[in-house]
Amino acid sequence: MAITDNAKAYHEKMFPGYVSDFLRTDPEFIECFDNFAFDEVVNNDDLDDKTRFMAILATLIGCQGIDEFKAMLPAAFNFGVTYVEAKEIVYQAVAYLGIGRVFPFLKATNKVLEKLGVELPLKGQATTSMETRLEGGIQAQVDIFGEGMRGFYKSGAPETVHINRWLADNCFGDWYTRTGLDYKQREMMTFCFLSAQGGCEPQLTAHAAANMRIGNNKAFLIKIVSQCVPYIGYPRSLNALTCINNAAKNMEG
Repeated sequence: MAITDNAKAYHEKMFPGYVSDFLRTDPEFIECFDNFAFDEVVNNDDLDDKTRFMAILATLIGCQGIDEFKAMLPAAFNFGVTYVEAKEIVYQAVAYLGIGRVFPFLKATNKVLEKLGVELPLKGQATTSMETRLEGGIQAQVDIFGEGMRGFYKSGAPETVHINRWLADNCFGDWYTRTGLDYKQREMMTFCFLSAQGGCEPQLTAHAAANMRIGNNKAFLIKIVSQCVPYIGYPRSLNALTCINNAAKNMEG
């Protein structure tokens, strides 16, 4: 087996002039992986490169692939992902993975940006304050999930109702209301976070439905899963496809 011309060309776009040491130590592995990930997968559908790399970054955070994230972040910039978009992907991940798992990715992103000569902090993207975050979060939930979310923050048992309020003011009010990414991009990111970490199938099904509700249709989500197979493997990818199908059936019913 040899690395295909398509795989070589795509690798060069990602990492101009870079030759992996794995070509020396693990040539058969690199042939198999590069031919699959950088030829067969990327040429499987018409997903644009920028969207592909945004999904890959979110997926790598979700699966805790810190070393691959460090490698792929500069490649994402080469395909049009902006510095602000990359930061917003990392920021939003905290709501779905927690700071314990996102902290290394924030540090890594800052190191990559500073190495590129980018001055930090980047321009602020917040649109809410402590006084307006609940209202903004409720509206974001309604915009994405529907009018039934209007009073969700007040629902639930007395001992847990605060969690639903936090979902409104923190998860959606603090993060989804920020500029830098739109709702469709943020829901795609959330789908990737959930599918990559696994064990979140109820939430993944709900967010698959939310994606479809705001315009990221079933075909689009399947493309996203397909592009992330090399980074999270088949079990979690197949689980994600099941969640997409279940969400689509529920919406039809």
